[in-house]
Amino acid sequence: MSTGNGHFNLLARVLHWSMALMIVAMLFIGVSMVASLHLRPLLIDLHRPLGIAIGVLALLRLYNRLRHRPPPLPADLPPWQAGAARASHAVLYALMLAMPLIGWAMLSAGGYPIVLWGGVHLPAIMPHTPALYAALRAAHGVLAYALFATVLAHVGAALFHLWVRRDGVFQAMARGRD
Repeated sequence: MSTGNGHFNLLARVLHWSMALMIVAMLFIGVSMVASLHLRPLLIDLHRPLGIAIGVLALLRLYNRLRHRPPPLPADLPPWQAGAARASHAVLYALMLAMPLIGWAMLSAGGYPIVLWGGVHLPAIMPHTPALYAALRAAHGVLAYALFATVLAHVGAALFHLWVRRDGVFQAMARGRD
């Protein structure tokens, strides 16, 4: 079910741009949590619920994408670029889903409460195991770097389509006709 107008549907665009802001915020919050002992408790209190929100919105976004096909890529796009676009989107979706789950599992394995806003607690999804906590913490950190690199590549590709190719790919997500 495509929008039929060469643009992403309104929900896809709203989710894309709001999640882009949330993910960039999360990357800065994550770096700041490591760099600042003074702000760490406040940043952790932001990081946990924001991560869960990103995971939930990623599920909604994936559902919307499956119901509303994205507009086609330009016909003259080289096959390797089309393949890279498909692969990078798959990696972005995988990371948007994996990062919150791994974070939740990591906190569970560490025996830490997963507190969202309003005092809502998430249940543990892993047994309290220090070795598992350490492995999941390392994985969460490595995947954060992978997410950062993938986001940079995504932004670079979007700007390439906007300023160099001028093929409407950027505009398909920037605005629509809903």
